[in-house]
Amino acid sequence: MEKLIEGIHRFQAGVFGPQRALFDRLVEGQNPDALFITCSDSRVSPNLLTQTKPGDLFILRNAGNLVPAWGSHNGAEAAAIEYSVDALGIRDIILCGHTHCGAMNALMGDPADLAELPAVASWLKHAESTRRVMRTHYKELTPKARLETCIEENVLAQIENLRTHPAVFAALTRGELRLHAWMYSLETGGVAAFDPEAGQFLPLNDTPRGTPEDAGRLGGRRSI
Repeated sequence: MEKLIEGIHRFQAGVFGPQRALFDRLVEGQNPDALFITCSDSRVSPNLLTQTKPGDLFILRNAGNLVPAWGSHNGAEAAAIEYSVDALGIRDIILCGHTHCGAMNALMGDPADLAELPAVASWLKHAESTRRVMRTHYKELTPKARLETCIEENVLAQIENLRTHPAVFAALTRGELRLHAWMYSLETGGVAAFDPEAGQFLPLNDTPRGTPEDAGRLGGRRSI
């Protein structure tokens, strides 16, 4: 706690004070550029990763960067998504997974390992489509490759869940919203985005930007 309290003092003296004009503007309201959905993992920092300031991102975090399909769990995630799109007028939603995701590792593991974590086991049911895709299509992979693929497949599965939310679906049909599937590498600091034409995640600089709203259409990624 001492580390955190010292950090608050440094923030107030070295950040808040010098940038007082920015924070005064934020008191009047927010107009974020994007909704950033990612994992609760402490190693992932959306603002640091994108080099954005307070007010730039509306952030939704949970274990495994999961988006429960509409109607299955209309809780905090559904409320944040609806508010960002309908109230804040968000035009871009980024769903960002990351390497070495503990939630996906648990999803691929023995269910008995979660016997003492019933809330986690229940939450991971929102990634059931990911688990089934992995079981059906990727049995031959090594454990390391299987986890990496599971993390990527889960990002795509959650993009599909995102489309089931009425606010998202309506905004997409109006051409007022774009969806982006990203992967962040803890090892390199690099970010890859899903390219539906290539059917794979490519370094962000190499990914076409013309139709990012198609990020959830799996194209050649897999055939189910």
